[in-house]
Amino acid sequence: MTPPSGPVLQRSSALTQFVLAPNPGPMSLDGTNSYLLRAPAQPAVVVVDPGPHDESHLNALARAGAVELILVTHRHADHTAGSVRLHELTGAPVRAADPAHCYGGGTPLLPGETIHAAGLDIAVLATPGHTSDSVSFHLPVDGPHGSVLTGDTVLGRGTTMLDYPDGNLGDYLSSLDRLEVLGPATVLPAHGPVLPSLEGIVRDYRRHREERLAQIREALERLGRDASVAEIADDVYSGVDRSVRRAAEMSVAAQLSYLRGAGAAGSGRPPA
Repeated sequence: MTPPSGPVLQRSSALTQFVLAPNPGPMSLDGTNSYLLRAPAQPAVVVVDPGPHDESHLNALARAGAVELILVTHRHADHTAGSVRLHELTGAPVRAADPAHCYGGGTPLLPGETIHAAGLDIAVLATPGHTSDSVSFHLPVDGPHGSVLTGDTVLGRGTTMLDYPDGNLGDYLSSLDRLEVLGPATVLPAHGPVLPSLEGIVRDYRRHREERLAQIREALERLGRDASVAEIADDVYSGVDRSVRRAAEMSVAAQLSYLRGAGAAGSGRPPA
């Protein structure tokens, strides 16, 4: 959590720092990591995920350097709610995959484009699944193996909720494939601690999804093929806290859709 003394700028990799937003919770973990990217000796910075509309947090980001550009990984409010205010404080344009979250002349992010800002090359990767507009940002020269800002596609701990039906499992598995080829890059998640080796984390995530799919299949065998989302959630996620019950039900819905064919249609994957 953000300490009582106020927001603190912390080092996360050779080319990045972050300020932890004061919005901890069951879904946001310790809070949103708002990242600042810049090349050595560069006065300009790029902010990724401004986080909530919290004046102290946004002022800390604005004071960290001459903000040249603001990027967001996806549409959820714990990433975007502070975007307009940070634009007002800095004059920097805001870019996102969803045009609804672009401000100040910022244009929509394009999959595969490379952004040149703050002395860096920032590659945009389309990584839908958590949401349909989720993107990640690859910094290929950030340390020996590069780094990837993964938003909520890969978290610092725990697993990612799929915001079904906007997000779906077929897209998510394809996004994991796309990230795995980046090898042992440092993981810079929007929530939770920095992690080593993206490829290793991705394999763990895929293994977890496969285990959950197997549990859903077993539940369908016990409860019947027409069992409801709530019934399956009661069976598979019986031990989860009520605070994350909605997330559990959305995960079940996404997995059922995938198993029944709808979630895999756009990804080229056959139903599991």
